[in-house]
Amino acid sequence: MQKYLTEVSFTLDRHVTLVTQTAPIAPETHGGRAKCLQRLVRLNLPVPRTVALSFDTVKAISLGRIPDTGQLLSVFDPDALLCVRPSSQDPDWGGPTTILNIGMNDAACARLSAELGPEAAEALYRRWVQSYAVHVARLDPDAFEEIDADAPDALARALRAYEDEAEEPFPQDPATQLAEVLRSMARAWESVSARLLREAKGAPVDAGLGLVVQEMALGFGPGESGSGVLQLVDPDTGLKQVTGRYLSQSQGRDALRAGARALYLEADPRGPSLEERAPEAFAQLKEHAALMRQRLRAEMQVEFTIENGTLFILDGVVVPASDAAAIRIAVRLAEDEIITPREAVMRVQPRALSSLLHPQVDPRADRDVIGTGIAASPGAATGRIAFTAADAQAMAAREEPCILIRRETAPEDVRGMHAAVAILTEKGGMSSHAAVIGRGMGRPCVVGARNLRINLKRRQITADDGRIFREGEIVTVDGTNGEVLAGAPAMLGAMLDDAFRTLLGWADEDRDLRIRVNADTPEDAEKARLFDAGGIGLCRTEHMFFEPGRLTVMQEMIFAATPEDRRAALAQLLPIQRADFKELFAIMSGKPVCIRLFDPPLHEFLPSDRAGLRDLAEALNLPVSDVTRRVESMGEYNPMLGLRGVRLGITVPEIYDMQARAIFEATLEASRKDEPVVPEIMIPLVSARREVELVRKRVDAVAAAVRTERGRDFTYRLGVMVETPRACLLAGDIAPHVDFLSFGTNDLTQMTYGLSRDDAGRFMSDYVQQQVFDEDPFHRLDTAGVGELLRIGIERARAAKPEIIVSICGEHGGNPESISFCRSLGMNYASCSPFRVPVARLAAAQAAIRDKIEYS
Repeated sequence: MQKYLTEVSFTLDRHVTLVTQTAPIAPETHGGRAKCLQRLVRLNLPVPRTVALSFDTVKAISLGRIPDTGQLLSVFDPDALLCVRPSSQDPDWGGPTTILNIGMNDAACARLSAELGPEAAEALYRRWVQSYAVHVARLDPDAFEEIDADAPDALARALRAYEDEAEEPFPQDPATQLAEVLRSMARAWESVSARLLREAKGAPVDAGLGLVVQEMALGFGPGESGSGVLQLVDPDTGLKQVTGRYLSQSQGRDALRAGARALYLEADPRGPSLEERAPEAFAQLKEHAALMRQRLRAEMQVEFTIENGTLFILDGVVVPASDAAAIRIAVRLAEDEIITPREAVMRVQPRALSSLLHPQVDPRADRDVIGTGIAASPGAATGRIAFTAADAQAMAAREEPCILIRRETAPEDVRGMHAAVAILTEKGGMSSHAAVIGRGMGRPCVVGARNLRINLKRRQITADDGRIFREGEIVTVDGTNGEVLAGAPAMLGAMLDDAFRTLLGWADEDRDLRIRVNADTPEDAEKARLFDAGGIGLCRTEHMFFEPGRLTVMQEMIFAATPEDRRAALAQLLPIQRADFKELFAIMSGKPVCIRLFDPPLHEFLPSDRAGLRDLAEALNLPVSDVTRRVESMGEYNPMLGLRGVRLGITVPEIYDMQARAIFEATLEASRKDEPVVPEIMIPLVSARREVELVRKRVDAVAAAVRTERGRDFTYRLGVMVETPRACLLAGDIAPHVDFLSFGTNDLTQMTYGLSRDDAGRFMSDYVQQQVFDEDPFHRLDTAGVGELLRIGIERARAAKPEIIVSICGEHGGNPESISFCRSLGMNYASCSPFRVPVARLAAAQAAIRDKIEYS
């Protein structure tokens, strides 16, 4: 009987159907694999006869209602062996293991022995017995693993082992075998563990499973026979290349039965290629793959067998491509006019771009994992262990790559973070200091690595298995997977090519949400230009004060006794800040730059250890006791909710006065006649209208003074960073006094939840696993709680001032799901760390395209 399908009518009921060109099969009722096989049939490809069981049928089977398997078998060749494959709606949701060789029994073994030889037939039978025992009858696999496959009595031993374990002989009736296979696979899909696993992959609770029963083309025979897979593209690189594997199982070719062989267009120097063995079948295979690519509109991996030189196509799945390959494949499909550029944009996951911007651990490399934590900043880097910022800087000066390891980082560690190639902390979460700065710098970062014990005194870390790693030893931080590895595994470099830029160019054509960057330094601004950011949405000025020569002046200002003394100290910082801002304006070249005024509590600029206190006393020419008392007097029980942000700007106004002057003077120096700079000044941590009024009055006064002194006019915009729930609720009162609102969702999430973003990592994984939270709210914006505050704030602000600009500048501005939500609220732009700009651009475009598709 012909093994592949012809157009015949076969329907046991409306849920069990022969796969033909016109059969009523859909992914929503029979699954993606069944639908793909029907498409292959419509292309007139040599697909073996196949029957599809619907989701409803499989559900009924799990409840004990088995279809008439005898009637189902009647559609197939009486001597055929069958396989059953899972067919879920989305292939990423998985499914039970494919079962092969159904129908193999004593009679079939005798028949195949005459055709293929006893050795091949008995090997097939033995493998079927073991597979049935383990995956269908659920017997102890140990009873079968001890059987030597090469022993002459291997089949007899497998049959005895089955009878001993099951307490009954191995079933000989093909209908019984098929019924039990269907029952086993249906119940496996409904198991609790399988349901939890697919829900973790995004499947709905009631996701269904279809099954396909297919006549097997064994790939055995006296002529060229074998099985394999082929694709017309390299799945790792996305470049055009025939790749795959082929296992020759021809009689008389024992030397080739040892393992899989690669497919080559040219002869393989290690032996004959498939092209040489079966040129006609190989040519057909390539033609079929090219047709599948054209008509199925995707690069397809073709599963095939060759039986005595005759080709059969068993299945086709989309090539499981790497992130880099996925982009190149999508772009080339669009360039070949197989899909549209818009479809190409929708086919790439935004997060896939992150892995292309940084080096990664080679997926083929051995991974000696010594610790795990939160994957806070993607990429991977190898270096020597350093426990202090000073050590990291010293290693960098010797051109030794280093990993900065801290319990948690603070602003004074920033220079060490710059010097390091990666960052690891024991504490912290997705929006902790190390995570935020690491992402901004593009440094791989793992935070909250609780199973690594860090001993700063002994300068060593201890893994869970007891291994100790000391300062100077080499480790690798994988910020993509949240792992710390011993040694230096093989790495893959960053990949920014024409396909990457082409895809983002297409994305920008549909994107209606502008994307800016959080950038504090000229280096950050340069990255922003590289990634085509639309401007700077957040420049955190406090990081500028930790540079050498500036910190001491800042400390002098903190210790000043009078406003005059403070102004005198700040006068030394004025030209430095002015130069910083001028350089940012020049790099951004006409694009908007939003500068946040000084935000952190002053204690962050003061030392806490004895050595630091002595150094500070010497620098200020003061007794150590006086310095110690002053530092202690500035301590706060909860400094992040204390004297910081606008509160500091009102109580110590000289700081904001100096910063405003530096911004305005830099504005005039950077402006050109045809391209004036229009700076944006942002007031942090606002919670009351009166705060805005007081700061605005002083900023306006500084602006007037600079205009008078320089004899030139300029314009600027003033806004607030909305970080407190009260600011969201009172946005209608605040909006008339500002030009823009930018939601700082890091602190807003912290205050809404009552969580410390630096400490939440200690228990967040437990909360997510137990479904208290769907996701870490510092990683993905909480649309129900924090998102509702955003909605209220935007609605009330625009009711009071319709033309007000609204944005997000917290770390959620680089999260794809959060970007989609912010766009739905009508925000004008999102701002994120430099290396997340491409991710944000693609995510914003996909959100816009989804809306256009929905409303078209």
